[in-house]
Amino acid sequence: MEIVCNFVNGCQQKLQASVIIMYALGRILKEIRKERNIPLLSVQQRSGIDQTLLSRIENGHRLPTTEQLKLLSQIYGFDERKLLIQRESDRIVNTMEYPNMASETLQAAENKVKYGTQYLSLFQETIFPHPIGLESRRYIGSKAKLTDWIMTTVKSHATDARSFCDLFAGTGSVAHKAIGMFDRVIVNDFLYSNNIIYKAFFGKGEWSRDKMNDIISYYNSIDPATLHDNYFSTNYGGKFYEYNLSKVIGHIRQDIEDMKHELTEKEYCILLATLIYNIDKLANTVGHFDAYIKKPIREQPLRMRLIDAQSYDNVEIHRSDSNELVRTVNADVIYIDPPYNSRQYCRFYHLYETLVKWNKPMLYGTALKPAPENMSRYCTSKAVYSFEDLVANANAKYLAVSYNNTYHSKSKSSENKIRLEDIMRILEKCGKTTVYEHSHAAFNTGKTEFADHKELLFITQVDEKRKSKSFASLLRW
Repeated sequence: MEIVCNFVNGCQQKLQASVIIMYALGRILKEIRKERNIPLLSVQQRSGIDQTLLSRIENGHRLPTTEQLKLLSQIYGFDERKLLIQRESDRIVNTMEYPNMASETLQAAENKVKYGTQYLSLFQETIFPHPIGLESRRYIGSKAKLTDWIMTTVKSHATDARSFCDLFAGTGSVAHKAIGMFDRVIVNDFLYSNNIIYKAFFGKGEWSRDKMNDIISYYNSIDPATLHDNYFSTNYGGKFYEYNLSKVIGHIRQDIEDMKHELTEKEYCILLATLIYNIDKLANTVGHFDAYIKKPIREQPLRMRLIDAQSYDNVEIHRSDSNELVRTVNADVIYIDPPYNSRQYCRFYHLYETLVKWNKPMLYGTALKPAPENMSRYCTSKAVYSFEDLVANANAKYLAVSYNNTYHSKSKSSENKIRLEDIMRILEKCGKTTVYEHSHAAFNTGKTEFADHKELLFITQVDEKRKSKSFASLLRW
């Protein structure tokens, strides 16, 4: 074996200076034969392999077949498997277009064999060097694919508008688009996790990219075998996330909290948002946390990439009840996209809420939810009254309201709590309202069927006199 190692090391050194044109296995076989003091003629007689062919093999001009290598290993008393490995490595190296990259190439090949289909995930930071974008998240009701249409339509009406407010921002994709189109942007959502994400992607504040990458590099080096159980793995391991993965997630979250005093607020938010975005598609769910898939979970490593964090001076971030916030803000365009059905977002995304708050609450039920909080009136029978109050107290030149036709849904939980005619009736109290529609394949995580799904966009040019007269009683609510 020492012969093999010495010779291979020598070949690796030569490899950096020149292209290999001969098979190294031949030299290895020759050295073994000489060490065993076996004449070439004797090898021919015992193996039945022609002496000329044996010479070509030893001179590196020919690779032996598997059968020939088996015979030679028996004659030399040498491990057949080790010789087979050397032959296969010869085949690989001698087909390389760039032998000077042999070391890196062979390492990559080794990892592909080791990790199989998980290879891409494992090396995504190298293969996909770009940071993770805001829209790379699974979220019910996401407007990521509709953003261009929404904002183009809004701008065609509100040509004089300079400020924009997104009251129910969700993923933040609409607000993100608005940043480059308006002088001032207000973004709001009641979920803690969404608020952290906005601060990470949009918020002002000092932060170091190198510092973030160093921390993430450390997180990518964590071996779950070295970790103890933690709050996250105890509760969610083997359910929402694979057990070893859940240990890593919990460890990272606690580490972020432990070093909070060493981070700026922006850096703290960036690390939390980066964690959320990197675990989002690893969750054992259909896209939300109302339930987990009750099947064995495939083990997969966590290899984090930094999010595309930016700092903007023209963005104002809130985590407020929309009906309260609308009374205090003033914007040329107010965009309204509330939840319309009975599905509470705070319950659908409770895991991220718990992960961000890190208050380690008691969890209940099969879905392991904390006690209810931040429940939206828009998911109840009072939705239409909340909507009317919101519109009545909106200080804007234009109102833009997103709506979809899930009111036709066969699922009771997907039925809209505000009817189409109510939307139109309420907006018409404010001023002339135009309705636009756009075909859209909605993000659907369950068995709900939406036939001919469309997104509707109402644009209202506010008439203050008409509005004041129509909503006289609600303006003091």
